[in-house]
Amino acid sequence: MSFTVAIVGRPNVGKSTLFNRLVGKKLALVDDTPGVTRDRRPGDAKLIDLRFTIIDTAGLEETGPDTLEGRMRAQTEAAIDEADLTLFVVDAKAGLTPLDKTFGELLRRSGKPVVLVANKSEAKGSEGGFYDAFTLGLGEPVPISAEHGQGMIDLRDAIVAAIGEEVAFPEEVDEAETDVRVTAAEVGDEAGDEIEPEYDETKPLRVAIVGRPNAGKSTLINRFLGEDRLLTGPEAGITRDSISVEWDWRGRTIKMFDTAGMRRKARVQEKLEKLSVADALRAIRFAETVVIVFDATIPFEKQDLQIVDLVLREGRAAVLAFNKWDLVEDPQAVLAELREKTERLLPQARGIRAVPMSGQTGYGLDKLMQSIIETDRVWNKRISTAKLNRWLEHTQVQHPPPAVSGRRIKLKYMTQVKARPPAFMISCTRADALPESYVRYLTNGLRADFDMPGVPIRIHFKAGENPFENRKKKR
Repeated sequence: MSFTVAIVGRPNVGKSTLFNRLVGKKLALVDDTPGVTRDRRPGDAKLIDLRFTIIDTAGLEETGPDTLEGRMRAQTEAAIDEADLTLFVVDAKAGLTPLDKTFGELLRRSGKPVVLVANKSEAKGSEGGFYDAFTLGLGEPVPISAEHGQGMIDLRDAIVAAIGEEVAFPEEVDEAETDVRVTAAEVGDEAGDEIEPEYDETKPLRVAIVGRPNAGKSTLINRFLGEDRLLTGPEAGITRDSISVEWDWRGRTIKMFDTAGMRRKARVQEKLEKLSVADALRAIRFAETVVIVFDATIPFEKQDLQIVDLVLREGRAAVLAFNKWDLVEDPQAVLAELREKTERLLPQARGIRAVPMSGQTGYGLDKLMQSIIETDRVWNKRISTAKLNRWLEHTQVQHPPPAVSGRRIKLKYMTQVKARPPAFMISCTRADALPESYVRYLTNGLRADFDMPGVPIRIHFKAGENPFENRKKKR
């Protein structure tokens, strides 16, 4: 992107609505409640022929630095410092307030280019608020309606005039041609799928951080980044939007998603919290590996187990992170207890990787990242058809399928139909009669014999076709 633009203003003037309009998606949560946005959220914006990075911010408020609102304001001021241009949004319908004038003065002192935006200008009686905006001394306001998309051409012209055409339209540089490598995984293997594709350690990795409220998810990501990028504090439920951040770990790009704390469904009553949880669920579906953060001082609450089960049912690779390890008094005894509970309470994810760590001190972060990479490697694993069928034959010799109604079920052929997560298809007789206990036996055998701990494994059974099924009997 050529330049960066920050959207600022007091609470409930329509900043997130304008952000969603410019990125072309409903990324930011929008509600009539003031102060919905708390963290600064970046996105790729498109406005007519302009392409730039847009940053949604929390509403500016006058308050002490130690309060939640004060920490939110610090995040907004960091976005202003980072941006090349600021869109100062005021509510033309409600008119100017003392807060608008205070923050107008703050922006004037920043020395950055500012475009004054009068939102909600389509409303009846908004003319007064529009003309009042001239008194801020930030130039002529641009009347728009972020909700209905009105005034976007005028906004585009104002941005170009404020930042200059050289910055707005940088000269395109011809990119060098890159080598295109065709792997066996892309074209298939004519010799019977014998080649197992290697794991690509250079591919960017998407990781979602989930857990109960106040488990330390945002603190963990801030420790990875080495800066206070996300809003944190002792209050539970600070994070609302699912915020993505990028950083490099040993030369590999990691895109992490911070999500809102997920409480029990029965306790989620407010509309805003429902939107936050829905946003967190979307982040889980978009991610490849999901880190479930447990509070090590009160681990394995019922909600913790439900979150792990949700992640596995979505087919994501899962890693457990026992946070706040610096508060544990007897680490060895607690670690042994956690290992026992993990095996006993999560049988559907046998061998799942669990790492004790502390987002506050940085203890265990390298081990956590290594576990994430190893789990993603297993999640992407592919096994050749020849190996699978040799394994299937050996497994049936050790423990044959049961006989149902006097007729033994036969497992004929096995192949892997997909990875991410590993999924297999077995051709057999009477697939509907195979008991669940034997399916678990096959799943555990695959997990142990092919070294696939902690990831969901799916096995589909397909009954062989009877060639005489539709043939009429000869009289």
